[in-house]
Amino acid sequence: MNWVQHAKRLADEVARPESRWHSAVAAVPRHKFVPRWWESTGDGIWVLRDGHSDPEAWLEAAYANQTLVTRVDACHADRTLPEDAGIAISGTPTSSSTLPGLVVQMYRHAMIADDSTVLVTTGTGYGTALACARLGGDQVTSIDVDTVLVNMAKDRLALHGYRPQMAVCDITRELPGTFDRIVATVSVRPVPASWLSALEPGGRLVTTIAGTGLILTADKTKDGGATGRIEWDRAGFMATRHSGDYDHQADEVWPQAKEADGEEVTTSRYPLLYPPDSWDVMSMLALYEPGVIYRRQQHGDERTVWLLHPDGSWARATATGFLDSPTVHQGGTRRLWTTLERIRNRLNREGSLPAYGARVTITPDGVTTLKRGSWTFTL
Repeated sequence: MNWVQHAKRLADEVARPESRWHSAVAAVPRHKFVPRWWESTGDGIWVLRDGHSDPEAWLEAAYANQTLVTRVDACHADRTLPEDAGIAISGTPTSSSTLPGLVVQMYRHAMIADDSTVLVTTGTGYGTALACARLGGDQVTSIDVDTVLVNMAKDRLALHGYRPQMAVCDITRELPGTFDRIVATVSVRPVPASWLSALEPGGRLVTTIAGTGLILTADKTKDGGATGRIEWDRAGFMATRHSGDYDHQADEVWPQAKEADGEEVTTSRYPLLYPPDSWDVMSMLALYEPGVIYRRQQHGDERTVWLLHPDGSWARATATGFLDSPTVHQGGTRRLWTTLERIRNRLNREGSLPAYGARVTITPDGVTTLKRGSWTFTL
Protein backbone atom coordinates (compact mmCIF):
# COMPACT_ATOMS: atom_id res chain seq x y z
CA MET A 1 0.00 0.00 0.00
CA ASN A 2 1.55 3.28 -1.11
CA TRP A 3 0.92 5.43 1.94
CA VAL A 4 4.05 7.60 1.73
CA GLN A 5 2.68 10.13 -0.75
CA HIS A 6 -0.47 10.46 1.38
CA ALA A 7 1.58 11.12 4.53
CA LYS A 8 3.67 13.69 2.66
CA ARG A 9 0.52 15.47 1.50
CA LEU A 10 -0.81 15.50 5.08
CA ALA A 11 2.51 16.88 6.33
CA ASP A 12 2.31 19.67 3.77
CA GLU A 13 -1.17 20.51 5.07
CA VAL A 14 -0.37 20.66 8.80
CA ALA A 15 3.23 21.93 8.98
CA ARG A 16 5.64 24.14 7.08
CA PRO A 17 8.40 22.27 5.19
CA GLU A 18 11.13 23.62 7.50
CA SER A 19 9.28 22.44 10.64
CA ARG A 20 10.64 19.41 12.48
CA TRP A 21 7.05 18.23 12.75
CA HIS A 22 6.71 18.17 8.95
CA SER A 23 9.23 15.33 8.67
CA ALA A 24 7.60 13.51 11.59
CA VAL A 25 4.12 13.60 10.03
CA ALA A 26 5.55 12.51 6.67
CA ALA A 27 7.35 9.56 8.28
CA VAL A 28 4.55 8.04 10.38
CA PRO A 29 2.04 5.64 8.73
CA ARG A 30 -1.12 6.86 10.45
CA HIS A 31 -3.30 4.20 8.83
CA LYS A 32 -1.39 1.49 10.71
CA PHE A 33 -2.54 3.03 14.00
CA VAL A 34 -6.19 3.23 12.90
CA PRO A 35 -7.08 0.01 11.05
CA ARG A 36 -10.74 0.36 12.11
CA TRP A 37 -12.76 3.33 13.29
CA TRP A 38 -16.29 4.47 14.07
CA GLU A 39 -17.87 6.90 11.62
CA SER A 40 -20.72 9.15 12.73
CA THR A 41 -23.97 9.11 10.79
CA GLY A 42 -25.57 11.70 13.14
CA ASP A 43 -27.94 11.43 16.10
CA GLY A 44 -25.40 9.49 18.16
CA ILE A 45 -25.16 6.57 15.71
CA TRP A 46 -21.74 5.18 14.77
CA VAL A 47 -20.93 2.80 11.92
CA LEU A 48 -17.83 0.61 11.96
CA ARG A 49 -15.34 1.11 9.12
CA ASP A 50 -12.64 -1.47 8.38
CA GLY A 51 -9.59 -0.26 6.49
CA HIS A 52 -8.56 -3.59 5.01
CA SER A 53 -12.03 -4.00 3.49
CA ASP A 54 -11.64 -0.75 1.53
CA PRO A 55 -7.97 0.33 1.26
CA GLU A 56 -8.73 3.42 -0.80
CA ALA A 57 -11.22 4.74 1.77
CA TRP A 58 -8.76 3.77 4.52
CA LEU A 59 -5.99 5.93 3.09
CA GLU A 60 -8.39 8.78 2.41
CA ALA A 61 -9.65 8.75 6.01
CA ALA A 62 -6.30 8.15 7.72
CA TYR A 63 -4.46 10.90 5.85
CA ALA A 64 -7.17 13.52 6.07
CA ASN A 65 -6.68 16.13 8.76
CA GLN A 66 -9.58 14.79 10.79
CA THR A 67 -10.26 12.98 14.05
CA LEU A 68 -11.09 9.29 13.78
CA VAL A 69 -13.14 7.88 16.67
CA THR A 70 -11.82 4.49 17.75
CA ARG A 71 -13.88 3.76 20.84
CA VAL A 72 -17.58 4.40 21.51
CA ASP A 73 -18.58 3.85 25.12
CA ALA A 74 -16.70 0.60 25.86
CA CYS A 75 -16.65 -0.65 22.23
CA HIS A 76 -13.13 -0.66 20.78
CA ALA A 77 -13.10 -0.58 17.01
CA ASP A 78 -9.82 -2.49 17.20
CA ARG A 79 -11.46 -5.41 19.00
CA THR A 80 -14.05 -5.98 16.30
CA LEU A 81 -13.62 -8.31 13.33
CA PRO A 82 -13.24 -7.32 9.65
CA GLU A 83 -16.59 -8.92 8.90
CA ASP A 84 -18.19 -6.56 11.45
CA ALA A 85 -17.67 -3.61 9.07
CA GLY A 86 -20.92 -1.74 8.63
CA ILE A 87 -22.45 -2.57 12.00
CA ALA A 88 -24.00 0.40 13.79
CA ILE A 89 -24.08 1.26 17.48
CA SER A 90 -25.19 4.24 19.54
CA GLY A 91 -23.13 5.87 22.24
CA THR A 92 -20.56 8.47 23.22
CA PRO A 93 -16.99 8.64 21.84
CA THR A 94 -14.43 7.69 24.49
CA SER A 95 -11.18 7.53 22.52
CA SER A 96 -9.90 8.65 19.14
CA SER A 97 -6.99 9.42 16.88
CA THR A 98 -6.89 13.22 17.13
CA LEU A 99 -6.65 15.15 13.88
CA PRO A 100 -2.93 15.41 13.09
CA GLY A 101 -2.95 19.19 12.71
CA LEU A 102 -4.22 19.56 16.26
CA VAL A 103 -1.61 17.16 17.66
CA VAL A 104 1.09 19.21 15.95
CA GLN A 105 -0.50 22.41 17.27
CA MET A 106 -0.39 21.12 20.85
CA TYR A 107 3.23 20.04 20.43
CA ARG A 108 4.11 23.48 19.09
CA HIS A 109 2.51 25.11 22.10
CA ALA A 110 4.72 22.89 24.26
CA MET A 111 7.86 24.43 22.69
CA ILE A 112 9.57 21.03 22.68
CA ALA A 113 13.37 21.19 22.38
CA ASP A 114 15.50 18.43 20.84
CA ASP A 115 16.61 17.27 24.31
CA SER A 116 13.20 17.53 26.02
CA THR A 117 11.70 14.60 27.88
CA VAL A 118 7.99 14.51 27.09
CA LEU A 119 4.90 12.89 28.60
CA VAL A 120 2.06 12.41 26.10
CA THR A 121 -1.28 10.65 26.09
CA THR A 122 -1.60 7.39 24.17
CA GLY A 123 -4.95 6.86 22.44
CA THR A 124 -4.16 5.00 19.23
CA GLY A 125 -0.45 5.74 19.58
CA TYR A 126 -0.28 8.03 16.54
CA GLY A 127 0.57 11.16 18.54
CA THR A 128 3.16 9.15 20.46
CA ALA A 129 4.67 8.02 17.16
CA LEU A 130 4.98 11.65 16.02
CA ALA A 131 6.82 12.52 19.24
CA CYS A 132 9.12 9.51 18.81
CA ALA A 133 9.82 10.41 15.17
CA ARG A 134 10.89 13.85 16.33
CA LEU A 135 12.76 12.99 19.56
CA GLY A 136 13.42 9.25 19.69
CA GLY A 137 11.65 6.81 21.99
CA ASP A 138 14.03 7.28 24.93
CA GLN A 139 12.70 10.81 25.50
CA VAL A 140 8.99 9.94 25.24
CA THR A 141 6.61 8.48 27.84
CA SER A 142 3.07 7.64 26.76
CA ILE A 143 0.22 6.89 29.17
CA ASP A 144 -3.47 6.02 29.07
CA VAL A 145 -6.01 4.80 31.61
CA ASP A 146 -7.10 2.04 29.20
CA THR A 147 -4.94 -1.10 29.30
CA VAL A 148 -6.22 -2.29 25.91
CA LEU A 149 -5.22 0.97 24.23
CA VAL A 150 -1.75 0.99 25.80
CA ASN A 151 -1.01 -2.61 24.79
CA MET A 152 -2.23 -2.17 21.21
CA ALA A 153 -0.36 1.10 20.79
CA LYS A 154 2.82 -0.41 22.24
CA ASP A 155 2.74 -3.26 19.72
CA ARG A 156 2.09 -0.95 16.78
CA LEU A 157 4.77 1.49 17.83
CA ALA A 158 7.31 -1.35 18.14
CA LEU A 159 6.47 -2.59 14.63
CA HIS A 160 7.66 0.76 13.30
CA GLY A 161 10.76 0.92 15.47
CA TYR A 162 9.37 3.22 18.16
CA ARG A 163 9.92 2.10 21.75
CA PRO A 164 8.83 4.83 24.16
CA GLN A 165 8.13 4.19 27.82
CA MET A 166 4.50 3.06 28.08
CA ALA A 167 2.31 2.93 31.19
CA VAL A 168 -1.31 2.35 32.19
CA CYS A 169 -1.99 5.36 34.35
CA ASP A 170 -4.71 7.82 35.34
CA ILE A 171 -3.20 11.10 34.17
CA THR A 172 -4.92 13.03 36.97
CA ARG A 173 -2.94 11.07 39.59
CA GLU A 174 0.74 10.31 40.20
CA LEU A 175 2.74 10.24 36.96
CA PRO A 176 5.48 7.72 36.08
CA GLY A 177 8.52 9.99 36.24
CA THR A 178 9.54 13.60 35.75
CA PHE A 179 9.41 15.46 32.46
CA ASP A 180 10.36 18.68 30.71
CA ARG A 181 7.01 18.78 28.91
CA ILE A 182 3.53 17.38 29.59
CA VAL A 183 1.19 17.45 26.59
CA ALA A 184 -2.31 16.12 27.21
CA THR A 185 -4.69 15.50 24.32
CA VAL A 186 -7.38 14.92 26.91
CA SER A 187 -9.03 17.73 28.88
CA VAL A 188 -8.85 18.32 32.63
CA ARG A 189 -10.41 20.55 35.26
CA PRO A 190 -8.48 21.79 37.17
CA VAL A 191 -4.83 21.11 36.30
CA PRO A 192 -3.81 18.08 38.42
CA ALA A 193 -1.29 18.89 41.16
CA SER A 194 0.57 15.72 40.14
CA TRP A 195 1.56 17.42 36.87
CA LEU A 196 3.32 20.19 38.74
CA SER A 197 5.17 17.63 40.86
CA ALA A 198 6.22 15.76 37.71
CA LEU A 199 7.42 18.82 35.79
CA GLU A 200 11.12 19.58 35.86
CA PRO A 201 12.08 23.14 36.89
CA GLY A 202 11.07 25.47 34.07
CA GLY A 203 9.03 22.70 32.44
CA ARG A 204 5.88 23.39 30.46
CA LEU A 205 2.43 21.81 30.43
CA VAL A 206 -0.14 22.03 27.63
CA THR A 207 -3.74 20.88 27.96
CA THR A 208 -7.35 21.97 27.50
CA ILE A 209 -9.97 22.76 30.14
CA ALA A 210 -12.72 20.15 30.20
CA GLY A 211 -15.91 21.12 28.40
CA THR A 212 -14.33 24.17 26.77
CA GLY A 213 -12.33 25.09 23.69
CA LEU A 214 -9.60 26.63 25.88
CA ILE A 215 -5.96 25.61 25.37
CA LEU A 216 -3.96 26.23 28.54
CA THR A 217 -0.17 26.56 28.47
CA ALA A 218 1.85 27.15 31.63
CA ASP A 219 5.49 27.09 32.73
CA LYS A 220 6.57 25.81 36.14
CA THR A 221 7.66 28.49 38.59
CA LYS A 222 10.19 28.31 41.42
CA ASP A 223 7.49 27.93 44.07
CA GLY A 224 6.25 24.71 42.42
CA GLY A 225 3.25 26.31 40.76
CA ALA A 226 3.00 27.58 37.20
CA THR A 227 2.05 30.65 35.18
CA GLY A 228 0.87 30.91 31.60
CA ARG A 229 -2.08 31.84 29.45
CA ILE A 230 -5.15 30.72 27.59
CA GLU A 231 -4.08 30.62 23.95
CA TRP A 232 -6.05 32.43 21.26
CA ASP A 233 -6.55 29.36 19.09
CA ARG A 234 -9.21 26.79 19.92
CA ALA A 235 -9.20 23.07 20.64
CA GLY A 236 -11.50 20.59 22.30
CA PHE A 237 -10.64 17.13 23.64
CA MET A 238 -12.50 14.36 25.40
CA ALA A 239 -12.37 14.69 29.18
CA THR A 240 -10.18 12.39 31.23
CA ARG A 241 -11.65 9.02 32.16
CA HIS A 242 -10.88 7.38 35.48
CA SER A 243 -12.19 3.95 34.48
CA GLY A 244 -13.48 2.08 31.43
CA ASP A 245 -16.25 4.52 30.56
CA TYR A 246 -17.67 7.96 31.32
CA ASP A 247 -20.47 8.49 33.78
CA HIS A 248 -23.72 9.27 31.99
CA GLN A 249 -25.49 10.99 34.86
CA ALA A 250 -27.08 13.63 32.65
CA ASP A 251 -29.00 10.88 30.85
CA GLU A 252 -31.20 10.60 33.93
CA VAL A 253 -32.36 14.19 33.39
CA TRP A 254 -33.44 13.56 29.81
CA PRO A 255 -36.93 12.07 30.33
CA GLN A 256 -38.08 15.18 32.21
CA ALA A 257 -36.17 17.72 30.13
CA LYS A 258 -37.41 16.32 26.84
CA GLU A 259 -41.01 17.53 27.10
CA ALA A 260 -41.97 18.54 30.65
CA ASP A 261 -43.07 22.04 31.59
CA GLY A 262 -40.35 23.94 33.37
CA GLU A 263 -40.48 25.45 36.83
CA GLU A 264 -39.65 28.68 35.03
CA VAL A 265 -40.86 29.56 31.52
CA THR A 266 -39.55 32.62 29.69
CA THR A 267 -38.98 34.03 26.23
CA SER A 268 -35.36 34.57 25.25
CA ARG A 269 -34.27 37.94 23.89
CA TYR A 270 -31.82 36.27 21.47
CA PRO A 271 -32.23 33.87 18.54
CA LEU A 272 -31.81 30.21 19.41
CA LEU A 273 -28.17 29.15 19.86
CA TYR A 274 -26.66 25.68 20.15
CA PRO A 275 -23.62 26.53 22.32
CA PRO A 276 -21.12 24.13 20.68
CA ASP A 277 -21.60 26.13 17.48
CA SER A 278 -19.99 29.12 19.23
CA TRP A 279 -16.67 28.24 20.88
CA ASP A 280 -16.44 31.45 22.90
CA VAL A 281 -19.94 31.17 24.33
CA MET A 282 -19.64 27.44 25.00
CA SER A 283 -16.30 27.89 26.77
CA MET A 284 -17.65 30.60 29.06
CA LEU A 285 -20.76 28.56 29.83
CA ALA A 286 -18.63 25.51 30.64
CA LEU A 287 -16.52 27.56 33.04
CA TYR A 288 -19.57 28.71 35.00
CA GLU A 289 -21.63 25.52 34.63
CA PRO A 290 -19.19 22.60 34.29
CA GLY A 291 -20.61 19.28 33.21
CA VAL A 292 -23.40 20.55 30.93
CA ILE A 293 -24.42 18.17 28.14
CA TYR A 294 -25.95 19.58 24.94
CA ARG A 295 -28.62 18.06 22.72
CA ARG A 296 -30.59 19.39 19.80
CA GLN A 297 -33.17 18.33 17.24
CA GLN A 298 -35.06 19.81 14.35
CA HIS A 299 -38.50 18.99 12.94
CA GLY A 300 -39.23 21.10 9.90
CA ASP A 301 -38.77 24.74 10.92
CA GLU A 302 -38.97 23.96 14.63
CA ARG A 303 -35.62 23.70 16.39
CA THR A 304 -34.99 22.70 20.02
CA VAL A 305 -31.84 22.88 22.13
CA TRP A 306 -31.40 21.19 25.53
CA LEU A 307 -28.87 21.86 28.28
CA LEU A 308 -28.63 18.97 30.77
CA HIS A 309 -26.68 18.91 34.02
CA PRO A 310 -25.79 15.85 36.15
CA ASP A 311 -27.34 17.48 39.24
CA GLY A 312 -30.79 17.27 37.62
CA SER A 313 -30.97 20.81 36.26
CA TRP A 314 -32.08 21.31 32.68
CA ALA A 315 -33.17 23.86 30.11
CA ARG A 316 -35.10 23.44 26.88
CA ALA A 317 -35.42 26.20 24.28
CA THR A 318 -37.63 25.90 21.20
CA ALA A 319 -37.99 28.28 18.27
CA THR A 320 -39.73 28.21 14.90
CA GLY A 321 -37.59 29.89 12.27
CA PHE A 322 -34.12 31.34 12.72
CA LEU A 323 -35.10 34.82 13.86
CA ASP A 324 -37.94 33.97 16.25
CA SER A 325 -37.31 34.30 19.99
CA PRO A 326 -37.30 30.84 21.60
CA THR A 327 -39.53 29.77 24.46
CA VAL A 328 -37.37 28.52 27.32
CA HIS A 329 -38.33 25.98 29.99
CA GLN A 330 -35.97 25.50 32.94
CA GLY A 331 -35.95 23.11 35.87
CA GLY A 332 -33.73 22.01 38.75
CA THR A 333 -31.53 24.00 41.09
CA ARG A 334 -29.57 25.78 38.34
CA ARG A 335 -30.94 28.13 35.72
CA LEU A 336 -28.69 27.02 32.89
CA TRP A 337 -30.30 29.10 30.15
CA THR A 338 -30.22 32.18 32.37
CA THR A 339 -26.43 31.76 32.68
CA LEU A 340 -26.21 31.38 28.91
CA GLU A 341 -28.23 34.59 28.44
CA ARG A 342 -25.89 36.51 30.76
CA ILE A 343 -22.91 35.39 28.71
CA ARG A 344 -24.61 36.46 25.49
CA ASN A 345 -25.51 39.80 27.11
CA ARG A 346 -21.84 40.36 27.87
CA LEU A 347 -20.81 39.40 24.36
CA ASN A 348 -23.43 41.75 22.91
CA ARG A 349 -22.40 44.59 25.23
CA GLU A 350 -18.61 44.26 25.00
CA GLY A 351 -18.13 42.58 21.62
CA SER A 352 -15.96 39.78 23.06
CA LEU A 353 -15.64 37.41 26.00
CA PRO A 354 -12.62 37.40 28.35
CA ALA A 355 -11.54 33.76 28.56
CA TYR A 356 -9.35 33.64 25.45
CA GLY A 357 -6.08 35.44 26.06
CA ALA A 358 -6.50 35.28 29.85
CA ARG A 359 -3.44 34.99 32.06
CA VAL A 360 -3.26 31.77 34.08
CA THR A 361 -1.86 31.19 37.56
CA ILE A 362 -1.65 27.69 39.03
CA THR A 363 -0.75 27.12 42.67
CA PRO A 364 1.43 24.11 43.63
CA ASP A 365 -1.71 22.22 44.68
CA GLY A 366 -3.39 22.83 41.33
CA VAL A 367 -5.76 25.75 42.03
CA THR A 368 -6.08 27.35 38.60
CA THR A 369 -7.09 31.00 38.16
CA LEU A 370 -7.80 32.82 34.91
CA LYS A 371 -7.59 36.62 34.73
CA ARG A 372 -8.08 39.12 31.95
CA GLY A 373 -8.66 42.79 32.77
CA SER A 374 -11.13 42.99 35.65
CA TRP A 375 -12.43 39.46 34.99
CA THR A 376 -11.14 36.69 37.25
CA PHE A 377 -12.28 33.09 37.44
CA THR A 378 -10.95 30.21 39.56
CA LEU A 379 -11.58 26.65 38.43
